[in-house]
Formats: sequence, structure tokens, C-alpha cells
Amino acid sequence: MGTPRRWAAEIAETPQEDLPRFLREHSGLPGPRANLALVEAVAQTVPEGALLDLACSSDEYLRMCGTAGLGRLLADGPARTEVLTLLRERAADPLWRVREAAAMALQIVGDADGTDLRSVVADWVTDPDPLVRRAAVAGICEPRLLTDPATRRCALDTCRTATASVRAVPRDLRTDPDLRTLRQALGYAWSVAIVAAPEEGLLDLDTLGADDDPDVVWILRSNLSKARLRKVLDRRS
Repeated sequence: MGTPRRWAAEIAETPQEDLPRFLREHSGLPGPRANLALVEAVAQTVPEGALLDLACSSDEYLRMCGTAGLGRLLADGPARTEVLTLLRERAADPLWRVREAAAMALQIVGDADGTDLRSVVADWVTDPDPLVRRAAVAGICEPRLLTDPATRRCALDTCRTATASVRAVPRDLRTDPDLRTLRQALGYAWSVAIVAAPEEGLLDLDTLGADDDPDVVWILRSNLSKARLRKVLDRRS
């Protein structure tokens, strides 16, 4: 589907009033895969006003593009409170692609400033909505961001807090689909965080292994299936 650089060049040549049509035409939807390179190009290049319009669109792909771009606005702009409020709403969007874009936006924040990312994630992981907690987990558990001790610690803390939030729900209420979405994210996120900080993370792995809660057991089993974590465990043994 091309590279973000190629799409950025095409966006630059597209009149602003034609941008929604251009994005829909090249979205890759309907289909199994949205054009993520184009999403990235939009997030990197489209002006603030147009991004906010896209993030509030009723069209799935347009809203996805605009939501990803909110990360750049958070990193660059003064209207942080308003943008962060909108991004939190998109983190709990009914459409899963838009929720993915909210996590992408957090990662864009992290690319610019790890302190800002950690602040947002620490707030969101205690949110009453499990989808907002899921965005916190997915946003920070990205290998390219886990390059400094503070962010690695935050990733582990985020996984701990989110896992505890699942465990705190009475078992007969855990069929809630949004809670299952959070659990699914934890099913890979722990492995990313542990690989980034194995000395501390492997202690968490032992703690998870001693827990007989069925959802914690599922989270552990899912992470143990990841090749990245198996390599760390092989070196440990």
C-alpha cells in the first residue's frame, strides 16, 4: 500500500476539500486491512483543523486517521486538555480500528516525549472504562518506546495495574466484551514489558504464575506463547 513518505507527498498535492474523498478512496476498506501507511502519513502531515474534523467524522477510516493524528497535536500543540479529552473518547470508541488509532496516538506522544506518555498512561490505566485502560496498555507496551528505565518501569506498572483491574471484577461479570478486550491486550503486553526489563519483569512473571485466577492464567499462558518471551526464558534456564 505504499510508504508513509509516498502518501505524505500525495496528501500535500491534494486540495484540503478533497482530502476526505482521497482518504476513503485509498483506505483499503472495506477489506481485511486498512491502509496504515496512509494513516501514519495523515498523522504526520495534516494540519490541526483538518485532523480534528477527521477525528470527529462519522466515517470509520477518516475517524481513524484523525485519531492517530491527535498524538501529534498533543506533542506539539498548546490545546492539550481539549485534545486529550477527545483522544480519551476515541480510546473507548465503538469501532476497534479507531481504538487502535488511539493507541497509535499515544505512541506518537511517546516518540516525542516519554514523560508526557508516562503521565497519560498512569492516568488512563486507572480509568473506569476498560477500553481506556486497554489503550494505556497498548500505547506504552511498544518495543520502540521502551528504551529508558522510567518508561520500562511504567510499562510494567501499567500491566500490573491493568491485570489487577481485571482480577478485581467478580468472575460472573467478566463476560463484558470491553473487559475481554482489555484482557486480550494484556495477553501480549506483558511479554513486551518483560522482555524490555527482564530483571524486574521475570519477578512479575513468577507472581502471575502463582495466581490461580482463570483470567490471570489465560493472560500468562498467552504471553508464554510469544517467541520474544520464550527467548528470555531460555536464557534464564
